[in-house]
Amino acid sequence: MSTVSTVNGGISFWYADQGTPIPREPLPGDATADICIVGGGYTGLWTAYYLKKAVPFLNITVLEAKFCGYGASGRNGGWLYNGIAGRDRYAKLHGHEAAVRLQQAMNDTVDEVVRVSAEENIDADIHQGGVLEVAYTPAQLARLKDFHSVEIAFGEKDRVLRGARETGERINVTGAVGSTWTPHGARLHPVKLVKGLAATVEALGVTIHESTPVTEIKPKHAHTPYGTVRAPYILRCTEGFTANLKGQRRTWLPMNSSMIATEPLPRSVWDTIGWDGRETLGDMAHAYIYAQRTADDRIALGGRGVPYRYGSATDNDGRTQPATIEALRDILVRLFPTTGAARIDHAWSGVLGVPRDWCATVTLDRSTGLAWAGGYVGSGVATTNLAARTLRDLIQQDSGQSGPTELTALPWVDHRVRRWEPEPFRWLGVHGMYAAYRTADRRELTSPRPGTDPIAKAADRLSGRH
Repeated sequence: MSTVSTVNGGISFWYADQGTPIPREPLPGDATADICIVGGGYTGLWTAYYLKKAVPFLNITVLEAKFCGYGASGRNGGWLYNGIAGRDRYAKLHGHEAAVRLQQAMNDTVDEVVRVSAEENIDADIHQGGVLEVAYTPAQLARLKDFHSVEIAFGEKDRVLRGARETGERINVTGAVGSTWTPHGARLHPVKLVKGLAATVEALGVTIHESTPVTEIKPKHAHTPYGTVRAPYILRCTEGFTANLKGQRRTWLPMNSSMIATEPLPRSVWDTIGWDGRETLGDMAHAYIYAQRTADDRIALGGRGVPYRYGSATDNDGRTQPATIEALRDILVRLFPTTGAARIDHAWSGVLGVPRDWCATVTLDRSTGLAWAGGYVGSGVATTNLAARTLRDLIQQDSGQSGPTELTALPWVDHRVRRWEPEPFRWLGVHGMYAAYRTADRRELTSPRPGTDPIAKAADRLSGRH
């Protein structure tokens, strides 16, 4: 497989496919609004959409540092699925039934995104093929069966457990010994969704200012180099770029994830792989992968490269390390040997937001009017939509336009967590954790034992993930 001609960076393959947009006009000076949203990714745009739909006369301003979808919303793997970071912890804190309600809300969210996209004529290459997660070692198979049982216990009665033969009939992953499939998932083109969503909210009357970095958020104030927007409600929707805001360096850790996209693969290769259902594909490794078959018959596959940059630094153009490209290429060929001669057209990276307890959250501080949502830990394509509808309900409740709703009662609302450790402990901890996971994955590939490698168990405990 050749990587000589691989485009590295340039934001993402999704933007190479669509073209980088010309940014909208920056903020022209001081301004006022009813609601100011900081961040023009999925969270900010969905929130603007639902608020404007609920109360059309609201004056809503979105401030975006680069252009809408520059961050994770334009670089992700295109997994619209029902996973949410922190559900198991919420079950411990608030009870099993509360977590079941959260899971059901996520199941419904997949359908909600599909519904709104169709209603608003947003063509994002959405295909509802579900999510297939495979195991190809004894230890992964044991985890997969446990995972399947847990998902059933959280209300996913339509989830299916498949053996090796049935898995191969869906997607021929070399060495796969089993899989679990849920219908609550879809493949999509991330940039087509974010561009369509931005155009939709703009048509509704929402003001979007791009090339407008917000440097500091205070109650009723969002400060930028071009002026200050004053509003009763200031919403922080910055996910992996939260650390760039004054005072937020240790709030959420910007975790790096990287992806590659092949050239369009010929029919002869797809005949050996299958994947006719176009499910999104994941595995049960500790340093897991995520993949999709794109609308134009490429494989886009992602995973962790260098997981974290010192001082919570974030990249500018999505460029990733050559060693990461090679590592992802090796995984691709191991899973699908017939892709060995295919060209890698594009490689890129981006950051996602990770709270210290790995739990996504949505919050409105009624005393200040400050609100935020995020910490999706890589599950944001769908979770952003649920977060946006929840922010809408919280703001309407606070402003006296409505009372509590089913969404405002979900257990992730108003969840608080301590900050990340200062450097160098943050850098050492994250790099040590992923070194441990990679070691555990290598050991499990050659081990006949079904148990999870003890190195991974230790990493889970130290990281706070479990």
